[in-house]
Amino acid sequence: MDDELNESSEQTAAATENAPRESAEVSELQRQRDDYYDRLLRKTAEFDNYRKRVDRERVQLAEAAASDLLEELLPLVDDLERALKADTGSEGADAYRRGVELIHRQLAELLRKRGVRPIDTLGTDFDPHFHQAVAHEMAEGRREGEVIEEFRRGYMLGDRLLRPAMVKVAKG
Repeated sequence: MDDELNESSEQTAAATENAPRESAEVSELQRQRDDYYDRLLRKTAEFDNYRKRVDRERVQLAEAAASDLLEELLPLVDDLERALKADTGSEGADAYRRGVELIHRQLAELLRKRGVRPIDTLGTDFDPHFHQAVAHEMAEGRREGEVIEEFRRGYMLGDRLLRPAMVKVAKG
């Protein structure tokens, strides 16, 4: 019985000696956990701030690009307003037409400078990536799927489609 008591007290003494060490390890692990959690919260907040800043910069960049284009379009709007106010008497119709043609050329040149180009459609094969078929018509002497009329011109910006061309397609 004395042996059991001695062994029990030795175990208690060993456990008492290990308790501070285990407690220190637990508190160290809790400190590390808290540190990692704090880092996680900080990184999450930093990423959220980064995302908001990038979104703001993207909006500002888009507005600046639109602003540049709109500034270039304003003189054309002025020219169109002057053309609409012009008296188109019997002699003025030809001058009026030349004025509108001049404005059209200016606008086409502005679009060309910005990288916008029209899509050639007449006589080409119908391509659903670039054309929007609004009519089909039997056409003698035309091949099946050939574009025979363009209702609205389509435009590309580089390799990107801005607007598909509205076309009439032959039915063979």
